[in-house]
Amino acid sequence: MSAASQREQRLEQRLRELRLPSFLTHYRDLAGKARDGQWEPERYLDELVELETSERADRRITRLLREAKLPRGKTLETLQLGRLPEAVRGRTRWLCTGEFLEQAANVCVFGNPGVGKTHLMAAVGRALVERGQPVLFVAVQALVERLVEAKRDLRLARELRRLDRYACLCLDDIGYVRQDRAEMEVLFALLAERYERRSVMITSNLVFSQWNQIFHDDMTAAAAIDRVVHHSVILELTVPSYRAEAARARTQDEEK
Repeated sequence: MSAASQREQRLEQRLRELRLPSFLTHYRDLAGKARDGQWEPERYLDELVELETSERADRRITRLLREAKLPRGKTLETLQLGRLPEAVRGRTRWLCTGEFLEQAANVCVFGNPGVGKTHLMAAVGRALVERGQPVLFVAVQALVERLVEAKRDLRLARELRRLDRYACLCLDDIGYVRQDRAEMEVLFALLAERYERRSVMITSNLVFSQWNQIFHDDMTAAAAIDRVVHHSVILELTVPSYRAEAARARTQDEEK
């Protein structure tokens, strides 16, 4: 083996050890361009660093999207923002900037079934991920069941710490939690743990005055609401149901 080949092998091994996959992929092709263009060594290095930085950001977003478990197809482009009240449209665009995460503010999306609450929250969640923010989208009932199991196994604190890695928890359908004290307790513990530290987004068809249906008693409901509302953005979707409109459209098409 020639000295040049040995040198390349050492270089490639070190690039793997340093976890620089884009350097490893592009250094040969870019070296050819550098020779042809008579680049200064600094430009060659700068080009490689730029590729590594850009592709690393792309890999991070791909990983965050996979971990976020966002529902497919529910993006800002498919949301039909024009159907929403003007104030909601403006706040939605602002939420997509991620500024509210810096304040550990919460977002509550209220509305009747079928008006697009889940779609709006998922669209904002995706926009946050595309800005490099870790997000988790989860049905409240499924998360609560997981937390109840963790509490039973004496690992609730560990599970809450694991969830703390997400800058925003997108909690879908809080109104569907069963009226069970164990579920109410872990849900309250989650909201209290994230209070003024990390953001939550919540969808609900129950307005705050009905949250005693979730938290069993007025005092616990008031304490939960206080933590959610203290730093929050409230969005009310006072629009017709997407599903009802779609059903009427199908019926009209069939009657033609």
